Amino acid sequence: MARTGQNSTRSTVCSHANAVYTEWAAVRQRLESEAAISVNGSDLSIADVVAVSFYDAAASLAKDQQCIRKVEESVAFLSKELESGHVIYGVNTGFGGSADTRTQQFERLQSAAIQHLNVGILTQADKSDDHLDASSKRNELLRSHALPNPIVKAAMLIRCNSLMRGHSGVRISVIESVINLLASGMAPVVPLRGSISASGDLSTLSYIAGAVEGNPDIFVRASINGRRRIIPANEALETAGITPVRLQAKEGLGITNGTAPSCAAAAIVLHQANQLALLVQLLTAMGTEALDGTAHNYHPFISSTRPHPGQAEAAANILSFLSGSRISPSDDEEDESRSKRMMGLAQDRYALRTAPQWIGPQLEDLELATRQVSVELNSTTDNPLIDAAPAAGGRGRIHHGGNFQAAVVTSAMEKTMTALQNLGRIIFAQSSEMINNMTSKGLPPNLSLDDPSWSFTAKGFDVNMAAYAAELGYLAHPVSTHVHAAEMANQSVNSMALVSARYALEAVEVLSLMAATYIYVLCQALDLRCMGLEFKEKVGKGFDEVVGVWYKRRVGADDHDNDEKVRAAALRKVKDALVHKWDQLSHMDLEHRCVAAVKESVGDLLESGSSDDDNDDDDEAPLSPLESLTVKDINEYQQLVVELLRDTYTRVRAEYIREQKARAYISPASMVVYDFVRKELGIPLNRGVEDHPPLLQETAAAAAQGQSNGTNGHGVNGEEKEDLAARSRIMGTMAGEIYEAVRGGVLHDRIMKFGEESGLWS
Repeated sequence: MARTGQNSTRSTVCSHANAVYTEWAAVRQRLESEAAISVNGSDLSIADVVAVSFYDAAASLAKDQQCIRKVEESVAFLSKELESGHVIYGVNTGFGGSADTRTQQFERLQSAAIQHLNVGILTQADKSDDHLDASSKRNELLRSHALPNPIVKAAMLIRCNSLMRGHSGVRISVIESVINLLASGMAPVVPLRGSISASGDLSTLSYIAGAVEGNPDIFVRASINGRRRIIPANEALETAGITPVRLQAKEGLGITNGTAPSCAAAAIVLHQANQLALLVQLLTAMGTEALDGTAHNYHPFISSTRPHPGQAEAAANILSFLSGSRISPSDDEEDESRSKRMMGLAQDRYALRTAPQWIGPQLEDLELATRQVSVELNSTTDNPLIDAAPAAGGRGRIHHGGNFQAAVVTSAMEKTMTALQNLGRIIFAQSSEMINNMTSKGLPPNLSLDDPSWSFTAKGFDVNMAAYAAELGYLAHPVSTHVHAAEMANQSVNSMALVSARYALEAVEVLSLMAATYIYVLCQALDLRCMGLEFKEKVGKGFDEVVGVWYKRRVGADDHDNDEKVRAAALRKVKDALVHKWDQLSHMDLEHRCVAAVKESVGDLLESGSSDDDNDDDDEAPLSPLESLTVKDINEYQQLVVELLRDTYTRVRAEYIREQKARAYISPASMVVYDFVRKELGIPLNRGVEDHPPLLQETAAAAAQGQSNGTNGHGVNGEEKEDLAARSRIMGTMAGEIYEAVRGGVLHDRIMKFGEESGLWS
């Protein structure tokens, strides 16, 4: 794919892309390995979280004796401190603003902690196998109020990892109950809202505590005999063979007083956001080809003069993705030929030309956010903290602090939301330029393959993209600015991390909708661009032949010694001007477009016959006979070229519909996405209004009727039926299939494997 030197340069600058690949490979390795992920408090990764929460990878508590001993020592030290009569927050005091109370009812206090936190709102549908009663119209507007199950599973894993650090005073048996519930494929139904992520995600985690208590009014998602069920926690524990837990001193607080749900949601968000960031760079490369842009936008010299690492990486990635493209080649010779073009904009518009400068800062923010969340995965986030074995043999100590404040997760998520919004903004701009024939360099308006007066293929997508972009911009507003003092004003500042992560997850969803829509648009645009290149190549050859014969007939064989030189120069200028005008007139139906393009080229034809720079060194160079063309000559020229344009376009269009030839023009990286859409998903090139499913059905019915009554109708064969089935979907359905492939990671798998085989990732 990329040249060796270029690959070497990429490896040194593309830290984000390499990290995305490393995480993907790690998830794959976890799923292929028979070994369970070891929960030891120090080695948990985002890849581990994804493997467990989405793919049910096995996880178990570490068997390392030193790790276990730290947990046991924290429990023993806590017990010793209580026996000594020391006041310990949340163990023999009340909670929050009620910490001025004292009690010796340690276990009862922990039950009270869970009781006052089990206050989230869930609907009956959230807690039941049954669907909502369709007759209850008021319930039709109810959305689920449950936190998505993968986030709950991830929170269980992360909380166990934190407790295994040995700073929380929670028994191994209690941590095992949580991890065993997870290993049994069970997770509680947890309310979506209610956490301010100040003293951790208290209410959210209390449902995990309630599940291992066996609370009959806490519900658990379970898979029993291959059937998904929602059952009370006491039944779930019995089914899983887990003994209900009676929480001892600090254990209720130890489970609930942490950032695990916020961190879980953030880890899942970043896993998908980082993939989308890489995808947007590949789509920008495809957009460069579809818009007939130049790879020079991404030349390393440009970034070397402004050495931000994100900008350099984005440029290197996009340039590598363009390697092998015939439309936007990266070699200097091709770029030099482009620089000599006399028509059109001298450089690409901002959506392409400034893509590295726009995308680069988003990569830097995502890398920092990923580091922040990765640290949080292996942190102790509750209060108070137990230091049971201090260094240098000093006595242990209990520390009262604020590690539960999840502002670092909020920081990560707000950077991520802004990055997602900006990534959406650039593909929206690229898509808009592609669909608008005034900015697409010759692509038809709305990317319609048939006459634009009655076909509007991608116009609806253009409107949808604007809607998505607006919503994405709204979601990018920070949540941390909306802080209200809570809990007797004790929680005077609160991070809102879980809320921020939830909105970041929505931003992932909306950007994925935009990416899916843009992919559909890109594949349509690339086909039209490649078809246009086929047309220009063939019409160019036809022009040389047809107009060459006309020219010779008009001039005569023995008129001038330099006939061929004059003819070649004249025809080249006229042909270039004709093609440029053809592109400018893409908004017209074929017949009118042919006539208008040829009419507007007449002036260029006449002008091409005058003396120019080619003859400046020859004072006696003869004038071209083209300067004395008659009206009859011009009419003949117009008729010949109109027929040439019309016939060539009609033939090329029919040939391209039968056999798309994008492979001959676009880069291998672009082909990964293109082939995935066209071949794996079976989404065809849209031929225009004739592909509207009701019209397709009418065509098929007419063909079948013709076959049955013995007329000229030939019926529909197997291949045609397959094509009819592929086309008998509205465009929204097709974009939806791309969306599911983006969200499900299927397309990402293809991109990662391509990069692996091409040596893109290090």
